[in-house]
Amino acid sequence: MDRDNKMMIFCLFLAALSSPVVTAEWKADVIKQLEALVTSCVVVPCSFSHPGGPLPTSRLRGIWHLRSGKDQLIYHEDQTLILENFRGRTKLLGHLGQSNCTLEITKVRDHDNGPFCFRIELTNAAASDKFSFVEDCVDLKMLPEPPKPTLSHSVTATEGRPFTITCSVTHTCPSHAPRLKWSRADPDAVHEVHKKSRFGYWEAESILTITPEEKDDHTDITCTAEFNGGGESSALMTLYVKRSENYNHIIIPTVAVIGTAVIFAGCCIFMMKRYKNRIAELQNQEGTVWNRLSRLSRRRRT
Repeated sequence: MDRDNKMMIFCLFLAALSSPVVTAEWKADVIKQLEALVTSCVVVPCSFSHPGGPLPTSRLRGIWHLRSGKDQLIYHEDQTLILENFRGRTKLLGHLGQSNCTLEITKVRDHDNGPFCFRIELTNAAASDKFSFVEDCVDLKMLPEPPKPTLSHSVTATEGRPFTITCSVTHTCPSHAPRLKWSRADPDAVHEVHKKSRFGYWEAESILTITPEEKDDHTDITCTAEFNGGGESSALMTLYVKRSENYNHIIIPTVAVIGTAVIFAGCCIFMMKRYKNRIAELQNQEGTVWNRLSRLSRRRRT
């Protein structure tokens, strides 16, 4: 390779490094598949990047469309351009200026399965500054019935001691999270947590703390999940209560035996005292009789 060719390659390399437009890429991070509960809602997490670096939300237009056609829009800021089936049911969450293209679909129908793709447009820009991420689309798996909550707890509760039961359910609509209700609960005894489970999935969690009594043994406790759109599901557990450990079965018989022994000993002591007193009385009586006989005997001799 001659010197001129080497210099040309070196110049092209420097040009590539110094040009953000050339090196920047259109990228989107969209979950590939997501479960969606019919009649409820679903939130599709999405983020993106584009050539030229960050821009204000006012300079960006976010669009969602069917993969089968860029003109088949399910979300657009102009509602008249959206397919009639999706009008009033879709919106963007977050800000495009923060590279957030998350989509929410409400009142999910069993044919909203997609695949759906995101498109970004830079307004007042050249036609080249528009891009559809048709390789990064989301398919929705439709759930006709809501998922059941899961209950976790220790096997046996102990009478008089705090006992904790955790009810949790996974969902895909953090904007309208399901509500968890207990069949028996003091509101102050319930602690609720809402957290991410994995990409695209969230978990609603309710923690119930009770202090079981003996009467609670073999009773049922139910946790019901109420989903956006009216769907419900529940999980049931039977509470087994172990009596608290005590020593009454030892103490009571022991006290009874000791009490009986004390009473018996008291009776014996009382009887012994009476017996001794009687002996002393008899001895005193015999002494008196003997004295009288002795005096009579002496009189007769005189």
